Amino acid sequence: MKLFLAKEEGKKSEAKETRMDFEKSSVSIKDDTEMADDDTAQNPESSRKLSSDSDSSDSEDEAEQTQQLRALESDLSTNPSNYDAHVLYIKLLRRRGEIEKLREARENMNVLFPLTPAMWVEWAKDEASLLNDSDSESVEKLYERGISEYLSIPLWREYLNYVLQHDPKVCDSSVDGVSKARNLFERAVTAAALHVAQGSQIWDAYTQFEQSILLTIDQSDIQAKEKQVQRIRSIFHRQLSIPFANMKSTLLSYKAWEVEQGNSLDSESDNVVGISSHVASSYRKAEEMYNARAHLEEHITRQGISESERYQHFMAGKVVKDVYSRATRKCPWVGELWVRYLLCLEHGLASEKEISAAFEKSVQCTFSTLEEYLDLFLTRVDGLRRRLSSARGDDVLNYSLIRESFQQATDYLSPHLKNTDGLLRLHAYWACLELKLNNNLTAARGVWGSLLKTCGSMLEAWQGYIAMEIALGHINEARAIYKRCYSKRFSGTGSEDICHAWLRFEREFGTLDDLDHAVQKVMPRLEELQLFRLEQESKSLTEVTDKRERPLKKTASEKRKSGSITIDEQSPAKRQKSTQNQKKLHEKENTRGLKLAEANGGEEKKGKVEEQVNEQLVKDTYSSKTRLYTDQCTAFASNLNIRAIDEDLKQFFSDVGGVTAIRILHDKFTGKSRGLAYVDFKDEEHLAAALAKNKQMLLGKKLSITRSNPKRGKRESGALTTSEHDSNQSGIEGSSASKESVEISKGSSVAPQVPHSRKHFESIQLKGKNTFAVPRNVKPLGWTTNKPGTKKEEDEKPKSNDEFRKMFMKS
Repeated sequence: MKLFLAKEEGKKSEAKETRMDFEKSSVSIKDDTEMADDDTAQNPESSRKLSSDSDSSDSEDEAEQTQQLRALESDLSTNPSNYDAHVLYIKLLRRRGEIEKLREARENMNVLFPLTPAMWVEWAKDEASLLNDSDSESVEKLYERGISEYLSIPLWREYLNYVLQHDPKVCDSSVDGVSKARNLFERAVTAAALHVAQGSQIWDAYTQFEQSILLTIDQSDIQAKEKQVQRIRSIFHRQLSIPFANMKSTLLSYKAWEVEQGNSLDSESDNVVGISSHVASSYRKAEEMYNARAHLEEHITRQGISESERYQHFMAGKVVKDVYSRATRKCPWVGELWVRYLLCLEHGLASEKEISAAFEKSVQCTFSTLEEYLDLFLTRVDGLRRRLSSARGDDVLNYSLIRESFQQATDYLSPHLKNTDGLLRLHAYWACLELKLNNNLTAARGVWGSLLKTCGSMLEAWQGYIAMEIALGHINEARAIYKRCYSKRFSGTGSEDICHAWLRFEREFGTLDDLDHAVQKVMPRLEELQLFRLEQESKSLTEVTDKRERPLKKTASEKRKSGSITIDEQSPAKRQKSTQNQKKLHEKENTRGLKLAEANGGEEKKGKVEEQVNEQLVKDTYSSKTRLYTDQCTAFASNLNIRAIDEDLKQFFSDVGGVTAIRILHDKFTGKSRGLAYVDFKDEEHLAAALAKNKQMLLGKKLSITRSNPKRGKRESGALTTSEHDSNQSGIEGSSASKESVEISKGSSVAPQVPHSRKHFESIQLKGKNTFAVPRNVKPLGWTTNKPGTKKEEDEKPKSNDEFRKMFMKS
């Protein structure tokens, strides 16, 4: 310990001087005063003059510092993140000796920023100069805070020196003090001793400390002394196995120490002859490791170079390249590692053969995202471009390598990155290099053309192509591109944007005729797009309304369903009563027709009025149903996959367009799809295009598509439409109903509902030319009940209205 302290005497004096940091100003003033006194004795007049000048100068400096302090305080109050302001504020407070404010300023800065190692040392020395050695714990805490923020050899050295010089237990070489110092040294060598340039300083201090402990051991205590010798030898062996900048100096120190212990070694030679074999082997390996790093360390530690240059030298090192090489072998699925590996090879001026080999290995790996592949290809192209532009290295590069890399990238990424910014970025970069590096305009246009084949619906691709032509001054070519794309459909407001862009282009670059021509092309297109937007908004509003009304309709449907079940469960007596009510209603309608006939007078007028009543009843019953279908262009789709939803049909007819509504028929009891649907179109043109898709596959089934025409069908209940009634002038019953008409009548969710007041007409049948409406379970007038001995029921025929009138008149 005494030996170590003796070697540190020079540092002690420096520490004493440091203790007086806050007294420098007063000491300086005192020295100036003493010098002034000497000068006064020699020259009183000059002394008076100097004294007045000094007083005025000090007062001016004091005022300037005060003003500067106020300005910095104001700045920090409004902008606490101003790093430079914090540094200047601390320096100014330290110069003025304002201890409390200085301590507060340092704490405030450390809340936002880590202090530099030099600032931590300065702070610790300032606090140490104000404390006694017995209060060293607070200073040690400052050092601990500093080493937690930075790996700094000078900071560790100052920390160790402070503990060795100011901790009473350590200075007295007590057991606790020695243990504390050893633990601190072990922490130091663990954290900082691998530093190639400065790490040996920690080891040297460690061995010097242990040698000082050896000198304090009593000579008679041979066992303790031998134990301490082995401890020192172990520290030397550990140090000799680590690559340092001054390894030979450490070897000579070790050999000299072994000679002091009575061992026979050549302390003047820097070879390993005479030392143990395992120590010699470790030393040679460490020396080889250092020699591999020596050139790199020399560049990094060289004074007078910028931080960016240091970084470049660091990245060019063989060690860094080896680290990336091992990392890519261990984790080949991490794309970022391969990118950094390629950049490291480029920093180290690796040959094209080596870089190309690394790149080929990388593209064969499996990454988690396509963006990693894109970044890798772009990194490869970046490197080729830089080396081709600067003509660095011994390899002769050709632009064909860049083109091959781009082509490889597009072949791999195009199927997966269609209509994405990544693919656009790749092609834009390719076209730029074809134009600038290769001076090939045709090739650049070919690149854009290739992109438009796969991403023709991407507005940015067309804009990039146009921008290139405009930048080159090729106005006609740019105009031709506008003519190709203004009528295309783009996402969002892209269609409108490209139209407005064409008009703006013609205003800035075209003639008046060019502008007129563009207006003639663009304005109809803009009107069409505006109409389409309005239809979409209306459709969206309708869908929202339908969603709100759907629960109400469902509730009403459930009520009707429960009502129908109740009717089916009625007793025979109740059903008979219901049948009688229907019969009375039918008789009442006939009576009303006859009274109208009598009022108008004459048999002819009776017939006409009766016919008018019949026709009005039919019209009132079915007009509300048929009107929904006759005014629309509707396609009927059958053989539909039961898993299909509205969105599937919308996607199926997306190439046709013009779809205004889709209705899939569902079973009203189970709710499952019946494989049938109606699709409404806004005009005949779109409907015709939809019919052309007949028998095409949708969700694994051939979809049958026909024109929907409910007029030509017959409902399941037997009711015919008005047109069918008119067509059956011969009295013959209508033909069998089409599939479409039958399905409507089965109670699907899309069938039009009849008003509540006319529910009793849902089951009527029309027979013959002038046959009146016949309720389902009621025998019509003119039918006779079979009695024994009469003709069979199947031979009887219903009587016409004319026959009924004759019977009535006879009676």
